[in-house]
Amino acid sequence: MAASSLRAFIRALPKTETHLHIEGSLDYGLLRAWDPARFAADPAWRRPEFRFESFPKFDEILLGHALPWFDSPERYYEAARVTFAQHVAQNVRYVETSFHLGIVEFLPVSGREIIAAIRAAVPPGLEVRIFAGMLRNNYHGAVKDVIDEMHTWDELAGIDLHGFEQVPTEAWSESVWQRAREAGKVTKCHAGEFDGAARVREAIEVLGVTRVQHGVRAIEDDAVVALAAERGVTFDVCPLSNVKLQVVDSIATHPLRRLRAAGVNCTVSSDDPLAFGNKVSDDYEALATEGDFSFAELADIAKAGWRVADVSAETRATMEQEIDAVLARFTA
Repeated sequence: MAASSLRAFIRALPKTETHLHIEGSLDYGLLRAWDPARFAADPAWRRPEFRFESFPKFDEILLGHALPWFDSPERYYEAARVTFAQHVAQNVRYVETSFHLGIVEFLPVSGREIIAAIRAAVPPGLEVRIFAGMLRNNYHGAVKDVIDEMHTWDELAGIDLHGFEQVPTEAWSESVWQRAREAGKVTKCHAGEFDGAARVREAIEVLGVTRVQHGVRAIEDDAVVALAAERGVTFDVCPLSNVKLQVVDSIATHPLRRLRAAGVNCTVSSDDPLAFGNKVSDDYEALATEGDFSFAELADIAKAGWRVADVSAETRATMEQEIDAVLARFTA
């Protein structure tokens, strides 16, 4: 397929982004404009061919660039404003983004102030749901107090367990996740990225989630894939992130198509564009050019995001009809 036609098709699809870390989506241009002497014009780790040697090395680079910026609600607002403008330019209509709850340990700012700052940056025409993400060992000190009350925040859409997956999931998580669901929050968990299928099973059976961030290593156990399909679990997959972090060897060998064929609803998102130098449209394009995904498959992936989006049934139906119309126009 011609590159111009492919890009026009991807642009025309009304897309969602359901796995996006707000700190990890910081536009690199903002860093450059703020302190060009400190932040190089073209760091090697943002190039498509770069591969991170480990999750800790990735974390070191990401935090080393994000944390200096995020020192106030105003900085969250500015970062979110630029990020959301880029979503609008890609015809992304719905975003689920998380902020790192542990930031309250280091800054004199509350989680609710961060949510308000992100919310203030949302442009007309874009639906945004805001999640609080936390590490598996974050339940201590000031963060513990916040975790114990955040289920009462009306402005919070849900929670996510993230960070280095090989850290054990501690006992507090199960009750916190259950309490959040009882309060009407959406619960997520990173699993099946840097650890195997057993962690996906744990996320589903112990934490009770129906939204797994990544989930791709579930493919290592047919029973876990079947469990996810049976329970209606969605995997919020980030293909280019998986390649750059060496979770998979390439887009061509990525298990996304096999997971979808097994009945698992899979969305596509960008994860941490600051570190990976991508945007969600790039993930769609890579699936087509390197994974041989057809226009019909890309259209169904776009629909997958709307299947789990927190929108009205009428909006969901309208978006699916628009996707069908785009597919018909480009495949006529």
